Amino acid sequence: MPTPSPAAAPDVDPALADGVRRDVVAWFGAHARDLPWRHPDRTPWGVLVSEVMLQQTPVVRVEPAWRAWTARWPTPADLAAASPADVLRAWDRLGYPRRALRLQECARAVVERHGGEVPSDEEALLALPGIGAYTAAAVRAFAFGRRSVVLDTNVRRVVARVAEGAAVPAPALTVGERRLAEAFVPADDAGAARWAAASMELGALVCTARAPRCEACPVADRCAWRLAGKPGDAHAPRRRTQAWAGTDRQVRGRIMALLREALEPAPAEAVAAVWPDDAQRERCLAGLLVDGLVERVPGEDPERPRYRLPS
Repeated sequence: MPTPSPAAAPDVDPALADGVRRDVVAWFGAHARDLPWRHPDRTPWGVLVSEVMLQQTPVVRVEPAWRAWTARWPTPADLAAASPADVLRAWDRLGYPRRALRLQECARAVVERHGGEVPSDEEALLALPGIGAYTAAAVRAFAFGRRSVVLDTNVRRVVARVAEGAAVPAPALTVGERRLAEAFVPADDAGAARWAAASMELGALVCTARAPRCEACPVADRCAWRLAGKPGDAHAPRRRTQAWAGTDRQVRGRIMALLREALEPAPAEAVAAVWPDDAQRERCLAGLLVDGLVERVPGEDPERPRYRLPS
């Protein structure tokens, strides 16, 4: 008997898929959070901004930042015309500040290529700076109500538990996993968009990674993982976690915080004061310069440069 391809997805009983969709969408109707990028007056640009901000950042931190950001730069043209320094200051402590500059690059591309209107076409979305497969799918679903396979970590976890009996999906998305997820996506645009939002919300609020609330889950009676006794993470040895304290991310964050608050370019000694390890600090500063997040400004003394956010 031939060995099945690792990319092959297990068959999904259509009745199971239909029942799961129905119950999860009904649950979403009663329990969905009131988030501004879900309101009827949302714009495609507002949805795109929310998706970029929400990458690796919790909703509780994103919501106030999103409100301030979209009030200040409500259209791609507004953000495209802003100074990078203002963009980075507005990004504040959302993390991974390179996302802020990529979002501005995206805004400029939308203005130049699409007359300032976010496109709904998948290929056009994927061609924008900083927009990957997940973000393109999410914008199509949540901004335009179009059918797409939206696979963030929450949706992946819900599908893995319900259909495969796995605690969490594999670290890397596979073709087989995508096929499995697509079996749950309704054929019609509106139904598919609703399922995307509902399954994502279930993963965020109930089917969480560390403390799932199975007693509150609308599909607990169909969940293969729960019915199997909640086996552990089979991929645990492949996952690497890193503490925050002492990492390059922490050092980069401190340098960026200093420059966001500085009214004038910060002298080298001020930058040196943010972290005691000279080699690590200089490595992080060099990385920020390469990433375009920091600029070096010559001082009167060539041996004592100053630093600022990009102008």
